[in-house]
Amino acid sequence: MKEPNQHIAQLLMQFHGIDVSPFDETFLEKSIQKRIAEINCLTPEDYYAFLRKNKKEGTRFLHSLFICYSEFFRNALTFGVLEHIVLPALIAKKLNSKQKEIRIWSAACAAGHEAYSLAMLLEELKNGNADKFSYRIFATDQSQAQIKEAQKGHYSDAALNNINLKRLDHWFAKQGYAYAIKPELKTHINFSVFDLFNQELNAPPESIFGDFDLVICANLLFYYKPEYQKIILTKVNKCLAKGGFLMTGETERDILSKNDYNEVYLQSGIFKMKNN
Repeated sequence: MKEPNQHIAQLLMQFHGIDVSPFDETFLEKSIQKRIAEINCLTPEDYYAFLRKNKKEGTRFLHSLFICYSEFFRNALTFGVLEHIVLPALIAKKLNSKQKEIRIWSAACAAGHEAYSLAMLLEELKNGNADKFSYRIFATDQSQAQIKEAQKGHYSDAALNNINLKRLDHWFAKQGYAYAIKPELKTHINFSVFDLFNQELNAPPESIFGDFDLVICANLLFYYKPEYQKIILTKVNKCLAKGGFLMTGETERDILSKNDYNEVYLQSGIFKMKNN
């Protein structure tokens, strides 16, 4: 990290109590430059001086590090593989076992787009047959504000670009200028706050024993240094069921290959642990 930015990182820790050491240095430098531009500072040194005088800026900078962008069915190929290959395979597996519930963890779920996308797919695969299989989605984020938004389930027109008209009509209700997720889609989703760097827990407490058939940790790992990526993946390893899948962002393929995962479907961003 460039020297002025190192001083800023030290000040964030010493004066604001904010530890930025887990974050990838390139990402951290871009975040600092973004805040410098947003508050019209001319140089990193000016921003350093501003940080010393302004306690609230430390909180604002911290919030800027947690990217809360998401969208429904964010990657068409990935969700296509989920819909036509992965989820049907999990359903068939459950039908032939004593454990009938499909268990999914959507880590870093932001405002809930990902969890609701999964619920839509699973409900459509049930095709109205409630006895076919059951499922539970545990959706977590470190931000209480994001979890509240997810629980509310209200979205603007712009958030629905990847939703076809059939799904829009079936799963959403127009409320003023927003679209609200219909209550029945929320039935099998549990939203909660969870810190992926929690040293005591490997999975959200609400899940009780983990044992997830699918964990989604998309577009998150590349924000962190390798040693912190390892911490997150170690948690995932411990709570994945035998033969379970991990779904990440398409840009995180190299990270997974370096951590004993194989991509099970080419370019899908869906992986399995080696020897699992």
